[in-house]
Amino acid sequence: MAVGSDGLTAYQRKMNSQEKCNNFMRQFRDDESRELKKLTANQFMEVWSHYDADGNGYIEGSELDGFLKEFVSSVNANDAGPEGSDAPHRRMSVSDAMLVELKECFMEAYDDNQDGKIEIRELAQLLPMEENFLLLFRFDNPLESSVEFMKIWKAYDRDNSGYIEADELKNFLRDLLREAKKDQDVSEDKLIEYTDTMLQVFDQNKDGKLQLSEMAKLLPVKENFLCRSVFKGASKLTKEDIERVFALYDRDNNGTIENEELNGFLKDLLELVKKDYDALDLQEFQDAIMRGCDFNKDGKINKKELTMILLALAKHGAEDDMQTGAGMVGNNPLAEIATMGMKALKLQKLRVRHFVNRTLGTNSTS
Repeated sequence: MAVGSDGLTAYQRKMNSQEKCNNFMRQFRDDESRELKKLTANQFMEVWSHYDADGNGYIEGSELDGFLKEFVSSVNANDAGPEGSDAPHRRMSVSDAMLVELKECFMEAYDDNQDGKIEIRELAQLLPMEENFLLLFRFDNPLESSVEFMKIWKAYDRDNSGYIEADELKNFLRDLLREAKKDQDVSEDKLIEYTDTMLQVFDQNKDGKLQLSEMAKLLPVKENFLCRSVFKGASKLTKEDIERVFALYDRDNNGTIENEELNGFLKDLLELVKKDYDALDLQEFQDAIMRGCDFNKDGKINKKELTMILLALAKHGAEDDMQTGAGMVGNNPLAEIATMGMKALKLQKLRVRHFVNRTLGTNSTS
């Protein structure tokens, strides 16, 4: 049988190709060193799409088990042959016990948000990739708060459509690389490739553009402060907690939360109950909350109004814990906040009316 320049017969080459296909990760390893090669943006997307089999935006459960097994065993040039140190590379196989231990170590190292599954940003920390493409995930520089996020959103949603479309996303990625002083290394074609890949990764509803919640995954903040355990019960909420939250959103220190500050606060509040949202959802939510909580109708939130919202949030958290323990389902905290706002507004009006009547006389109709 004829041998090619690579020292392999046509049959051997065919078998090697089939063996590589059996282990998806094997094709991305160097044939000699068995190390993973640097992945292009498109190759990284291939890996993600292959293991996120159900397309839900996570690698979890059996998907994660399959990835870990293939990631380790892909060190082998093929799946056949005996194990032994006399081989050029000692063969790696993954037993069930080894998989459990490997999974624990892997999740401890890469599951940043500790949700028991792998997001695309977390996978990007494991696999070697083009430096410029890796920079787009901003591992070392997350945003301080959702206020900064909303400022960026408004800066790149040039047509105020409520979406970041492909051209706007490309401009954002170009500026992101320029900020990292890497724009000189990226051609226009490569920038288009990055844009297309980011859309494939983060455009969950496949409409060719990014809505608010999708962009928030591409450009994450350090934490949603409102998710902290202090908001799980009203008895735990202190004046210092409220001061800290107010300072987080009142970025210009003018005594009110307004404009992008208000949008950022409401975005964090909305994310507590709704993971998939767009600009229209945020606007409708803002209208509902401000109707119930903006007592002076100035379109801003002052410290007293914020206190009422946070107390409602904490109150709902405490009730939710009690209902969960009793096997009950809690109410929507957003409705609770809006309802409490309306009740407080009515109470304030009653107090004003009572004050007027007491001052001017109980028989006064003024």
